[in-house]
Amino acid sequence: QEVISEESEEESNGVNLMEFSDEILLHILSYVPCTDLVLNVRRTCRKLATLCLDKSLTHTVLLHKDYKVNKDKVKQLMRDIGKEIYQLNMAGCYWLPSSTIDHVTRCKNLVKLNLSGCHVTSLRLSKMLSTLQHLRSLAIDVNPGFDASQLSSECKATLSRVSELKQTLYTPSYGVVPCCTSLEKLLLYFEILDRSREGFMLSGQLMVGESNVPHYQNLRIFYARLAPGYVNQEVVRLYLAVLSDRTPENLHAFLISAPGSFAETGATKNLLDSMARNVRLDALQLPKAWINGSGLLQHLKFNNPFYFSFSRCTLSGGHLIQRVINGGKDLKSLTSLNLSGCVHCLAPESLFRKAEDDIDSSILESLVVSCCNLRHLNLSAAHHHSSESIGNHLCQLLSRLKHLLSLALPVCSITDVAASVEKPPTTPNLVPQTFGKKVRIGIPTYPRNLGDQTNQKIESSVFWALMGSLRFLETLEIIGSSFSSAMPRNEPAIRNSLPPCARAQSVGDSEVAAISQLTYLQSLTLAQLPNILTGSGLVSIGLQCQHLRTLSLANLGMMGKVVYMSALMDMLKHCRCLRDLRLEQPYFCAGAQFFQALSHCSSLQRLCIVSRSGTLQSDAVMSFMASCLEVIMCHMFMGEPLTVCKNLQQSIVRSFQAERPALNVVIFPLLHEDLTEVIRDVPMRHLDEITLFKSRVAEEPPNLWW
Repeated sequence: QEVISEESEEESNGVNLMEFSDEILLHILSYVPCTDLVLNVRRTCRKLATLCLDKSLTHTVLLHKDYKVNKDKVKQLMRDIGKEIYQLNMAGCYWLPSSTIDHVTRCKNLVKLNLSGCHVTSLRLSKMLSTLQHLRSLAIDVNPGFDASQLSSECKATLSRVSELKQTLYTPSYGVVPCCTSLEKLLLYFEILDRSREGFMLSGQLMVGESNVPHYQNLRIFYARLAPGYVNQEVVRLYLAVLSDRTPENLHAFLISAPGSFAETGATKNLLDSMARNVRLDALQLPKAWINGSGLLQHLKFNNPFYFSFSRCTLSGGHLIQRVINGGKDLKSLTSLNLSGCVHCLAPESLFRKAEDDIDSSILESLVVSCCNLRHLNLSAAHHHSSESIGNHLCQLLSRLKHLLSLALPVCSITDVAASVEKPPTTPNLVPQTFGKKVRIGIPTYPRNLGDQTNQKIESSVFWALMGSLRFLETLEIIGSSFSSAMPRNEPAIRNSLPPCARAQSVGDSEVAAISQLTYLQSLTLAQLPNILTGSGLVSIGLQCQHLRTLSLANLGMMGKVVYMSALMDMLKHCRCLRDLRLEQPYFCAGAQFFQALSHCSSLQRLCIVSRSGTLQSDAVMSFMASCLEVIMCHMFMGEPLTVCKNLQQSIVRSFQAERPALNVVIFPLLHEDLTEVIRDVPMRHLDEITLFKSRVAEEPPNLWW
């Protein structure tokens, strides 16, 4: 009856959706989740019943962020269109029981399958892969208890034809790599903990009976990302041992992302020497210890490079220009560059230079001219101070990169040199010690009128001009060079943070307001901006950046009080598309007013609050969860007692788990000694994408995996 009434209303207005051409309708339907198309939309009329089963809509099925999907829906979906599915992405569907995987066997024509984050046992994997003879691309997790000897001969035959493999390891193992004899792309994610839940130290030795002969002869792309811990380093060395004996001739991308110290060994040195002699690379990332102090970059050969990452290396600007860019060689092919933590990358040499010294603008200019097609650039975690030379400010040079889609900068790099020199750092938390009439110390209210805000903007600033020139920027990170999150991965919470850079002291509300020029902005990270007094710029962003989906704010303004709370609440009322919100601020009060404002974010799916000495109101949290029906992740690490946290967590799960199968709730005291044990149970999708703070610009090569 509703459909009939809607159609009659459309006809009376002269518009009928069904009168559109099939091409237009198919384009519209492509934005609808596949589960809705097959299980709901196609039942409305005959025309939609036909269109919803069009090959363009059923060829690729994406369930990886369909948080409403459950076992029954997957079963029905596979039953209806299983034979029509060629690519299936179920990555991160942690809430689905392992028996759900059994229904994938209906997809006889599958070519590409992503099961990262799903519960899959060795026997289930064997049964499923035995039926998927056309499979060429596979992504799985290898959990404790995985046994390769349980894989059938039919399963191994399928694996022998797989050319792309993504494997996330939670236990020391080769997984299915030795069975994949035709590998061309291998992505490895090492998430093995050094200690078991019982507190026993784990070993990096592989299980007895595992094959130690991975087949790399056809390998074109090798990527390994390591979580902190020595066991991960031990296991990845076993994977690299075969590469060191014989380097694949077609290897064109070699990437290893390792935090901390990952020492070079004789085997890895032989591997790099072999690569320098025999291959030409298009993408490169190495641990900092493998690059620092070596002449490796001088000997490696590159073809048409599209990705470089020298994160945390002591690479100087002189070496960068001469050894990587070859003295200004045309590198129009380079689209992604990660120089995060390279404190000397914009200086001619690093031997006698202090990290806070001014950059050499000629090096940055050479970089901009040579790599004019950059789309992703990360310069965070370093002090990039511009000199007083006119026209050579870092922001002015970066404004020439018109193709940028994502950008990460340190806070101290965006300040105007004249302003930072002439204007003394503001210290709003210090009260002047003078005699006389008492002065009331408070936080000035931000202007409610947009006209008043415009008058406060410094439109002549270099950062304002940069934001105006990068109108198509989708991701922006402005992070203090000395900022560190209060919640690292495998360690207790950090109680004290380093003070912000002196050059960054003048960065505040006007710079934040400049960001509102980015009409197409989708993801924004602001961390350690010391001169935030009211947060007025946040309101401008909320009004102007209507495509904003991800927002992360950390340590803005003074640390003793959340000075931007009022502006933040006004901002949230305009963020209709916001899906992920992460807030990290000491003494944050998650009360009724905050959650009432947050309830306006009707699309919100994930919320994470990290606050030392922070407080929350349980009733307000429950009301928020009841009003925001899309929220499936609620992580709060505050200063509340353990009993309060546990009671609230249990109440949320008990009230909403049945309606929201993907619901993941963690509410825990930030400074509790068992925090790391709690963190290890968080689904990797949430932990990696929002709960843990990190710079994500150019973290990986673009389109590394679908």
